[in-house]
Amino acid sequence: MRDWSGLGLAEHSGSRRTLKSAIGCVGVGLHGGENVRLTLRPAPAGAGIVFFRTDLNVTIPALYDHVSDTRLCTVVSLAGNPEARVGTIEHLMSALLACQIDDLIIEVDAAEIPILDGSAEPFLFLIRSAGIAEHAGAREVIEILRPVRAEQGEAFAELRPHQSGLASGFDLSLAIDFAAPAIGRQAFNLSLTEQSFAAELAPARTFTMAAEVEALRKAGLAKGGSLANAIVVNHSDILNPEGLRWDDEFVRHKMLDVVGDIALAGAPISGRFIGNRTGHALNNTLLRNLFADAANYRIVRQVFAGSAMHMAAAASAF
Repeated sequence: MRDWSGLGLAEHSGSRRTLKSAIGCVGVGLHGGENVRLTLRPAPAGAGIVFFRTDLNVTIPALYDHVSDTRLCTVVSLAGNPEARVGTIEHLMSALLACQIDDLIIEVDAAEIPILDGSAEPFLFLIRSAGIAEHAGAREVIEILRPVRAEQGEAFAELRPHQSGLASGFDLSLAIDFAAPAIGRQAFNLSLTEQSFAAELAPARTFTMAAEVEALRKAGLAKGGSLANAIVVNHSDILNPEGLRWDDEFVRHKMLDVVGDIALAGAPISGRFIGNRTGHALNNTLLRNLFADAANYRIVRQVFAGSAMHMAAAASAF
């Protein structure tokens, strides 16, 4: 867990969360094309979220300052050990943030999380199937105190305080603009909760342009990509036989990616996100800019609110 000592913490009622039991799946890796085994395991209070590469016996924190690559997906790694990496983490991380999971061990036996159907819905299913347990320990929330921005040309990502100064939670507003007529310009707004995430974002699938697929494969990427795990766009056409899940599925998926990238802050954010044509690189730069100055935020500590029975039940799981 990130050390927030010395930052002048405020306290509110709350509790940390993990899973009730371990749960896993096997799926293909989007870029490697090989079967990947994934297991989500409960972790003790205060452990935070970490990736454990079972094939390498190394642990990698799910934190923004461990992001080493943002081309096509978000990758976290250990400095000085290029093999100790895990990529395509953003869909899983988005589901964990939406479900308010604070402590978790993510076991994986390859360099990427399985793509499954290209959305976050399968990960949400795993989390809900395992069940969520509250346990002792203070939950931290990062409250945005002043605007922080990352930009490149017309693209930008920004975090702002809630307008009233009193609200909590995480609100998002995102616009995208693609030359392909099947996408064009789309915009979407959402107040993030587990329920809104499940209904409005989780099923939105990743997408690519048909013209880019061959180039990606020549570069040794997208070996596991197919119409079963990605929307493929060819100018005005959607090549997937089943079509889209929403007409604006593209911007919804891009917002899903934002949620997953912002989850690497190490604690939930209380504030507003506003973005235009942002991607993994800008999302990560935004977090680095946020934490570059302690005047940008404060840590609100939410004290465990469970009963003694809850505490005993949580303790017995570890």
